[in-house]
Amino acid sequence: MDVTDSVAASRQRVIGFADVIRIPLRRWRIVLAVVGTVTLVVLGYLLFFPATYRATTVVVLRPVVTDPFTLPSSGADRAINMTAENGIALSNGVIDTTAQILQQDSEEIRKALSIEVPTGGQVLRFQFASDTENSAITGANTAAETYLRVREDIYKQQRAALILSYDNTIKSVTAQRLSAQKDLPTQHNSTDTASPRTQATLDQVSALNDQIAQLANARAKVASADLSPGSITAAARSPIPSSHDAAAVYLLGAVLGGLVLGVVAAHAREALDRRVRSIEQAAEMVGMPALGLVRAGRHHEDAAAADARYVSLALLKWIDPHSERPLVVLSSRNDEGRTVVTGNLAVALAEAGQDVMLAGPPESQEELKRVLFAAQKRTPPRPRTSPKGGSAGLNGSPSADRLGRSPGGARQSGLSARVAPAQVRMPSNDPEATLVMQAPVPAPAALGKAAADRDSRQIVVLIGGGVVRLRTLGEELEGGVVVIDAPPSDSDERGVRAAQSGVAVLVVAQDRTRNAELTRLVDRVRSAGAQTVGFVLTGGR
Repeated sequence: MDVTDSVAASRQRVIGFADVIRIPLRRWRIVLAVVGTVTLVVLGYLLFFPATYRATTVVVLRPVVTDPFTLPSSGADRAINMTAENGIALSNGVIDTTAQILQQDSEEIRKALSIEVPTGGQVLRFQFASDTENSAITGANTAAETYLRVREDIYKQQRAALILSYDNTIKSVTAQRLSAQKDLPTQHNSTDTASPRTQATLDQVSALNDQIAQLANARAKVASADLSPGSITAAARSPIPSSHDAAAVYLLGAVLGGLVLGVVAAHAREALDRRVRSIEQAAEMVGMPALGLVRAGRHHEDAAAADARYVSLALLKWIDPHSERPLVVLSSRNDEGRTVVTGNLAVALAEAGQDVMLAGPPESQEELKRVLFAAQKRTPPRPRTSPKGGSAGLNGSPSADRLGRSPGGARQSGLSARVAPAQVRMPSNDPEATLVMQAPVPAPAALGKAAADRDSRQIVVLIGGGVVRLRTLGEELEGGVVVIDAPPSDSDERGVRAAQSGVAVLVVAQDRTRNAELTRLVDRVRSAGAQTVGFVLTGGR
């Protein structure tokens, strides 16, 4: 029978809108772990790191003018270069002076101090961060005052240089005037006062006097200029904000941010860990129809038995014409619910009146027994009529004629002779009592020691109108429908080998079986030439 090619497993499943919600809910542990980690980080920051206080002092700058009581000329309000002022505020002079006043290291002051320059304004905001409120306030105010002093000192230096230039020019012009005055005639030579030469000298002296007057006027304006670069309009004062003021907001943000990161992590894990998520995806990978869905687990025993009945209905149409071929239940691993599916499938076939030979590895015997005994409590043996019209013996248990059927259909009458009353646990008045038939230890001499040991280990469970014989995998199987609980194919090849002479039923666990594992199982069954009738999905809702 054809199976899918492994290329189908390499195709990425399209994630729909419902998966956006379903994936984080399915992987809630990842989401919870991320939320817890982010919240713990924020909580540790609030508890173990000291609060950082940040004080702000606002300084308004103004241009230096000679007459502050007159209206400034056009553009005087934009005469300040704020980029240059920002550089001066963070200069070494301001940093070093502030460090000396606060008695701290200059590098610490440089890291703690920051300057904000609003666009389109002549405002500087001095922000100072510190571990205590008082030191933050002191640092911001000290830095602002230091900046104003440094800026004023720069203006004073510029004014002193300008006044010195005016003084030198006035001194030079004065010397020129004195030299020109020497050429003027004295009072004794009054007759020469109207000469052209004397008039030219007088004009030169007058021009020099006017120049000296202009220079003196300009010097006076420079000397009288207000050199204040600005003023503090909003000094830092208590209370000031700290980094721990909004602790509740930080925690809420940590939870919300953790949820977002957790959802992203869940989707990332989903993309990396590709598993079977739906019955449609499994059908596409296996290339065969789904026989049904069985809810495996101790909390779903009744539901698993009910689901297995419908799976048996799908298999009966194949079992009837091929009753001599074993039915092998295969899975990649042990944790995919294979044993529960096998046990309940054997129970469902027995309830339908089949004689079932159930075989499984030693490690799954106890779980198979638990499934069989629980099924017998739900469906106790019922009386049946023998082919000759006689009633079934052993208080409603199947007659020995039914239990001893050989593989070829012949009856083994010797089984009734071997069954002694001591080896049959009769049902009590309790309707939930378990009826189990075991082959007795003594065996006829014709049977060898191996046959005697085999019969002593065989467990026969009567369920409804049928019977289930539980055997260990590897022993000779005889009679009825053979159902094999194969060991995991990743570690044991006996299941695939048994499927070569029978038919395979694959077990796929939703949200557990990886795509690569299912593809590998399908390839192994296909390579062995085994026939596959379909798959059963476990773990669904």
